[in-house]
Amino acid sequence: MVVTFLAVAAGSGPSPRVSKLSVGSVTASGTAVGSGAVPASASVQAAVTSVSQTTLRTVGVPAGVAGPTKVTGAHSLLVGADGKPEILYVGAEYCPFCAAQRWALTVALSHFGVFSGLGTTHSSSSDLYPDTPTLSFYGSTYTSTALDFTPVELATNEAVGGQYPTLQKLTSAQQAVLDTYDRAPYTSEPGAIPFIDIGNRFVMIGASYSPTVLLGKSFAQIASALSHPSSAIAQAVDGTANLLVAAITQATGIHPNR
Repeated sequence: MVVTFLAVAAGSGPSPRVSKLSVGSVTASGTAVGSGAVPASASVQAAVTSVSQTTLRTVGVPAGVAGPTKVTGAHSLLVGADGKPEILYVGAEYCPFCAAQRWALTVALSHFGVFSGLGTTHSSSSDLYPDTPTLSFYGSTYTSTALDFTPVELATNEAVGGQYPTLQKLTSAQQAVLDTYDRAPYTSEPGAIPFIDIGNRFVMIGASYSPTVLLGKSFAQIASALSHPSSAIAQAVDGTANLLVAAITQATGIHPNR
């Protein structure tokens, strides 16, 4: 599967869909009251994190799904504190394109490690694609012998005084990564989210598919559809996951563990 998709993962396909970062004033502690997420049901978490390689192979890479872009030039491999290759995700709860991309990123990363404590939430009710159902990484845990995954949700999904309160803050090192890659030539809209850095080897800025496919669906309906290759949701989400798996493998030399 990985070899088949490597060329696509280098950045071919349509332009990703992006949101501009819009964060309100930071509180003294750097956090808002809290995320609007609630714990994902056991059945939803199990379904999203157990999409088989057989299903992914059947889905392949459908037309219209955008993939990561290969980083140009010489850059040190992005690693976590323990020295493992790191995947950095930066998004915000209000962002409908982040909402779409989280599903695919969860499916992809579940082939390299194990999630626990995932939440469910929705994008802003007043943005494009209002109330797009999504997973939440806020407060979750990812365990892998091969990779580190660092998610940062910068803002909540409920506007206060026309701005979205801060949820989490970037470290100086994370901000440096964002400053390096969240700009041309990797995106035509600097400061766009969602942002995914795959070991400083690939970046994915924006959503790979339109959130439209998720609208009006329950969390259980989305999770169940992921294992049905012909469904529109599987075509979008699993197709994106294939591109992310391929980029992770090429960036790190690490292959899926299931």
